[in-house]
Amino acid sequence: MRWIANLRAKNRLPLVQVVKTSVATILAWVIAQMLLPTALPIFAAIAALLVVQPSINQSVGKAVERSLGVIGGVLVALGIGLLFGQSTWIVLLTIVLCILLAWALRLTPGSSNQIPISAMLVLAIGANTPNYALDRIIETVLGAAIALVVNLLIVPPVLLGPAHESITLLAEEVAQTLERVATALRVPQSEAALQELMITARLLRPMLVASDKAVTEAEESLTLNPRQAKPREQLATDKALLSRLRSLVTRTIGMTRALRDHYDDALHLEPTVQAFSLELERAVHDLRLLARDTESTVASDRGRQEELALTAPLRIATPHPQHWILIGSLMEDLRRVREEILGE
Repeated sequence: MRWIANLRAKNRLPLVQVVKTSVATILAWVIAQMLLPTALPIFAAIAALLVVQPSINQSVGKAVERSLGVIGGVLVALGIGLLFGQSTWIVLLTIVLCILLAWALRLTPGSSNQIPISAMLVLAIGANTPNYALDRIIETVLGAAIALVVNLLIVPPVLLGPAHESITLLAEEVAQTLERVATALRVPQSEAALQELMITARLLRPMLVASDKAVTEAEESLTLNPRQAKPREQLATDKALLSRLRSLVTRTIGMTRALRDHYDDALHLEPTVQAFSLELERAVHDLRLLARDTESTVASDRGRQEELALTAPLRIATPHPQHWILIGSLMEDLRRVREEILGE
């Protein structure tokens, strides 16, 4: 059933993440029981469960969010309890007040939920328990701190693999799209084939968005990470390639659209179009070399330029009047494609 499928995530959490969460929760529970006079240190366990995140930076954010939410809720509950006492209506009014306070302060969802929950527990459970409010604050901060330490010590996650894979796939798809354009210039195409070519080219946009998201997650995983020095060099290389691909995606889609809009069955008979198709395949070859080049240095770029740049200026014969707009557009796009590939 569809509603059951919606309950399942598309990707399974890494096993190391599950192990870290379990270890942090157990340690928070045991240490809180040893240090605080409470039978069930639920606040410490909940804090540990929430604070262990895929990156150190996210864990710090969750720890601050959780701690401030608990402190805020406890302070509100203490103030209202001292002024009005404890009753069912007081608890309900306190919950509503905390929700409105979080809305007025524009707090994050985590803090917005934690403030009314903490206030409710303090008023409902801690009314007859001395130092209940203070113990809950200490317990929460302790659980969050333990989760941070565990997340820091047990294989701090570095999410470079997904970013590198996404960018590599994008580069290959751009190369394949340009190859399809080169083929369409040499061989007569049907209207359906041209529409399919355009639809396929447009798929580059969501791939580019996915690559940007993967890079953002990779940068997030390196923030405050003690293992960030060497991975940052690799990420910088991937980001440099992605920067070039961003422009290439625009040029590739534009080239495909121009071909679809101005195509006719006699286009492949133009000598200039045949020469253009060959140079476009050379550009594809250069792009694949760029994607495989993990160093992406100026020297390697120059090496590719000497080996694979245009061997001679194209001789543009006077085209048919119906073709000159398309040929001019394609030539300008090819020039800019090669500039991006060669880093000029």
